[in-house]
Amino acid sequence: MEGIDYHDGERSKAEFDVEEMKIVWAGSREVFEVSDRMGRLVASDEVFRKDNRTMLSRKDLFKNTLRKAAHAWKRIIELRLSEQEASWLRFYIDEPAFTDLHWGMFVPAIKGQGTDEQQQKWLPLAYKMQIIGCYAQTELGHGSNVQGLETTATFDSQSDEFVIHSPTLTSSKWWPGGLGKVSTHAVVYARLITDGQDHGVHGFIVQLRSLDDHLPLPGITIGDIGMKFGNGGYNSMDNGVLRFDHVRIPRDQMLMRVFQVTREGKCVQSNVPRQLVYGTMVFVRQTIVSDASSALSRAVCIATRYSVVRRQFGSQNGGPETQVIDYKTQQSRLFPLLASAYAFRFVGQWLKWLYMDVTQRLQANDFSTLPEAHACTAGLKSLTTSATADGIEECRKLCGGHGYLCSSGLPELFAVYVPACTYEGDNIVLLLQVARFLMKTVSQLGSGKQPVGTTAYMGRVADLMQCCCAVQRAEDWLNPSVILEAFEARSARMSVACAQNLSKFANSEEGFAELSTDLVEAAVAHCQLIVVSKFIEKLQEDIPGKGVKRQLEILCNIYALYLLHKYVGDFLSTSCITPKQASLANEQLRSLYAQARPNAIALVDAFNYTDHYLSSILGCYDGNVYPKLYDAAWKDPLNASVVPDGYQQYIRPMLKQQLRNARL
Repeated sequence: MEGIDYHDGERSKAEFDVEEMKIVWAGSREVFEVSDRMGRLVASDEVFRKDNRTMLSRKDLFKNTLRKAAHAWKRIIELRLSEQEASWLRFYIDEPAFTDLHWGMFVPAIKGQGTDEQQQKWLPLAYKMQIIGCYAQTELGHGSNVQGLETTATFDSQSDEFVIHSPTLTSSKWWPGGLGKVSTHAVVYARLITDGQDHGVHGFIVQLRSLDDHLPLPGITIGDIGMKFGNGGYNSMDNGVLRFDHVRIPRDQMLMRVFQVTREGKCVQSNVPRQLVYGTMVFVRQTIVSDASSALSRAVCIATRYSVVRRQFGSQNGGPETQVIDYKTQQSRLFPLLASAYAFRFVGQWLKWLYMDVTQRLQANDFSTLPEAHACTAGLKSLTTSATADGIEECRKLCGGHGYLCSSGLPELFAVYVPACTYEGDNIVLLLQVARFLMKTVSQLGSGKQPVGTTAYMGRVADLMQCCCAVQRAEDWLNPSVILEAFEARSARMSVACAQNLSKFANSEEGFAELSTDLVEAAVAHCQLIVVSKFIEKLQEDIPGKGVKRQLEILCNIYALYLLHKYVGDFLSTSCITPKQASLANEQLRSLYAQARPNAIALVDAFNYTDHYLSSILGCYDGNVYPKLYDAAWKDPLNASVVPDGYQQYIRPMLKQQLRNARL
């Protein structure tokens, strides 16, 4: 029972109002109340248990996922849950499932790319789950390069139909979640061909399976692509393979909000701006950034609670050993991740505002901020998912050997999360898109066109190229304007240096390929600046609650100064700071770790995660870790018998030296 005392004692150290911090983390009191209610609802329902997930066979795991999804839908209907409540319910069920793609990709694709008539036809069916959809874009041979997709949709003017076909093995759709065994329909991306002319990639609604017996329709070959990384993990999802053999669909099943094919086979650009489709992309990516904060905060919660319970070395005169969290080496690895979780949360909340702003502007035919919003969301998706994947693995290491147990919750969390670095845009490819935007921004600086949004600082590039950091003492690094200027100067100077080096190449594309590593680093610097600046902006708000704002200031400074320490080469090579100022930043960072230490448990309690959602013995709320680990070990199927299966066949002959003819 030692752990209970540890956690209770830690919670009494809190220097801020934890309940108010929960609301800040959630974004509003309303969101907190809905989230809290749905979290408790899921935790109290036996159907949603998941402590045995890593021990199930693939078939049993998948069937159990179907059972949970059906039960969730039943509860949504019975309780008449709102869209927001249903979303939180699925979040806390915490199991990758076909419903993720139905609600997260299939429905938004129809809303974003379908005409009013198409939305009226398909969305009611999707909302009632009378059809189940997925998003079939990625192919065996092409992922990031969407324009290289090979699936074709050829218009037959005689029958007024499109013929969907997979002309090569590499044109097989490969990876779409929900496709393998469940989806009845898909938004399929294929090359539109009319009269022998290729009009690029467009979306088509295609029925895949019978609504009567669920068998694939004629011309369709479909199945699951097989086991994926980790126990449990993402294997609850039926990622699929799909091939078409001249499958015919009606002409009106092409998503035609932006681009249309007439009965005669003529291609017509509609009066709806093509840029509208980017609104959906911004929505999806802001969701991914929010998911990053959830996954990282979950790992940090587990590692922080266990770091308080775990004691190693340092015993004096027979007294207790030192709590692992009190070692500076533990703090220097853990607290930056804690700060990152909060930073990603706030930039995710800002992205929700950005999505609303972009949507309103698009509806008013104002596309001025779209390129910047597109680059911003692409970069933040890349930055936050990479940092989160690395952070989850670091949290596993912070938990020592026990972190490697499935019962720690960390191996499965890692296995479920890492695909985020690839889906919805490979992270390096996305950073190169950001870099292209930055190079274009730099090239236009002399034209009088002012940069907007997150690149507005580039408008002061002349000053940023010459400014000198004013830090003389360690505490000077606590000044938000000093931090911001250092990050702005670093980003601006790295982008300008890349632009200058690019200008030396006769062929700009050759230059871009040659300098791609430098360009990625410039893009990272820009994206880190965005996160730092949005954290600082958050602190300008009226934040209620005793000590809440003070704790957020500490976390903001930890996040910024840790990045400065980690990327000190950038700051020094661009002459943004001096070696002495870098040393002072490290000195201040050590002081900030000491200030965060008494509040560590309270700061992760503010995430308001139930033990069910955390699914971790190491991260359990009461801290009673060791008895629970011991009890869990005996529940493993391998311990169902004292003498293992195979003893008589393999172990006994070896012990009795009866393997005389064995060739070892």
